[in-house]
Amino acid sequence: MTVTSRPRSLRSAAAPQGAGGVLLAVLILLLLLAAASGIGWLLSSATAAVWASAPPFMVLVWTALALLLLTPLVGRTFPWIRDWFYLFPALVFVLAFTVLPVVLTVNYAFTNYSGENSGNPDSAARTAAVLSADRLTVRLPERDTQTPLPEFLKCRTASCAGDTLVLYDEDASVPREVKIARIGKGAVTLAAPAPAGLDVAYATRINRYGYVGLANFQDIFAKASRALWPVFLWTVAFAFFTVILNALAGLILGILLYNKRLKGRNIYRTLLFLPWAIPAVISVQMWKALLDQNFGIVNKTLGLLGLFAVPWLNDPLWAKISILFVNLWLGFPYMMTATISALSTINDDLYEAASIDGASRWQQITGITLPLLRQSFTPILLSTFAFNFNNFGIIYLLTAGGPAQEGRESTAQSTDILLSWGYNTAFAASGGQNYALASAIALIIFFLTLAISLVNFKAAGVFDEARK
Repeated sequence: MTVTSRPRSLRSAAAPQGAGGVLLAVLILLLLLAAASGIGWLLSSATAAVWASAPPFMVLVWTALALLLLTPLVGRTFPWIRDWFYLFPALVFVLAFTVLPVVLTVNYAFTNYSGENSGNPDSAARTAAVLSADRLTVRLPERDTQTPLPEFLKCRTASCAGDTLVLYDEDASVPREVKIARIGKGAVTLAAPAPAGLDVAYATRINRYGYVGLANFQDIFAKASRALWPVFLWTVAFAFFTVILNALAGLILGILLYNKRLKGRNIYRTLLFLPWAIPAVISVQMWKALLDQNFGIVNKTLGLLGLFAVPWLNDPLWAKISILFVNLWLGFPYMMTATISALSTINDDLYEAASIDGASRWQQITGITLPLLRQSFTPILLSTFAFNFNNFGIIYLLTAGGPAQEGRESTAQSTDILLSWGYNTAFAASGGQNYALASAIALIIFFLTLAISLVNFKAAGVFDEARK
C-alpha cells in the first residue's frame, strides 16, 4: 500500500478558521517574536560582558538571527502558520510604533521620570575622583567639606550599599557604572574592583527615577483650577466653535457655489480653495504677522479708519478670537468642498418638483438640501471636532499657548489646549524634560479623546452597522 503525503492545500485547509484562527495565528507570531527578542537580549548581554565596547544595536542583530532560526522551526511545527507569515512585518511595526510608545507612556505616568530623574549619569554633578591602588576605594576630595555623600549620591539608604557610582577617565567620554559597598568620609568603597584599564579621573551619581504611584495625577488635580479645568474648557470651546463656524461658512459657500446659474463659479471655487492648498505653517505665520499689534497690516488699517489697535495676540480674549478666525480661514475650504460633493449626490428632480409646487429657494434649502446633507455631515462634523480637540499646530504656531494669564500655571496659558499643555509640561518645564507629568496628562487626554470617539461612533451609527 502506497502512502502519499497530504498536499499543501489540504494542510492549509486544516488551519483554524474565523476570528479564532486569526487570533491564534497572531498569538503564535507574537510568541515567536517574544522568544527571538529574549534570545537576542540574552546574547547581547553575554556579548557586552565579553566585549565591553559592543554597540547597542547588537541586540537587534542577535534578535534577527534568532528569528531566522526559529521561524522555520515554527513553520514545521504548525504548517498552516506559513500562510500567516505576511502578518509578521505588520506586527513588528505595530509593536514598535504603537504598543511600545503606549506602554512607555503609561509606565512613565506613574514615575518621577524627568530631566532631573532620567536614569542617566548626572554630568552636571561630576566631580574629581582618585582611585586607590587596590581599585576598591574612590576618594572624592571636593566632597569632603560639602554635601554629605548619601545626599550627593542620592542613595536609597544611609550606607549607600547597592547603589551606583559612575566613573570616568580623563576624557570623560565613556561612563562606567560600579556598585557601592559602603561610604566613608569623602570616600566610596566599591563592591568589586573598578574595571581594569580605567584611569579614574571623575565620578558622578545616577539620576535615578522610580515609581511614585498616583502622585502625578494628584499633582494635576491639585492644580486643576489653575491648569486642568481652564485648559479643558477652552479645548472643548475651541473645538466646538471651530466646527460651528467652519461648518456654517462651508455650508453657505458650498450652496452658493453649487448654483449652476452662477457665472464664474469655478473661478470662485478655485480662489476660495487656496487657503486649504497653502501649507498651514505658511498661512499661520502670515496671519501672525498680519495680526501683530504694533506692525500688523490689520491694526494699521484700523488706525487709518480712526480705530484703536486691537491686541489680537496679546490679550487672552482677543487671542482666542484670533485663533478661531485663523482656524476658520484654514478650515472652511474643506467644509465647502464637502458640501459641494454632497450636493452633487442630490437628485435635481427633487428641486424641479419643489419648484413646480411653488416652493421658494429658501424653502428648497430648508426642506430638501439641509435634511439630505445632515446624514453626510454628521460624521464629518464629529471627526472635525475630534481633530480640533487635539489641534496642536495652530496653537503652537499662532500663539504658542500665550498670552500669559494671571492665576494660571506657566505651562497652561490662556490659549493652551490639553495637547499643548502636555507639550509645554514635557519640554518647557523642569529643565524641559518633565516626561512623567506629561505622560499623566497624555493619559487624561487619551480617555477624553476616547469618550469623544465613542460619541462619534454612536452618532455615526457605527455600532448599529456592526450589529447588522
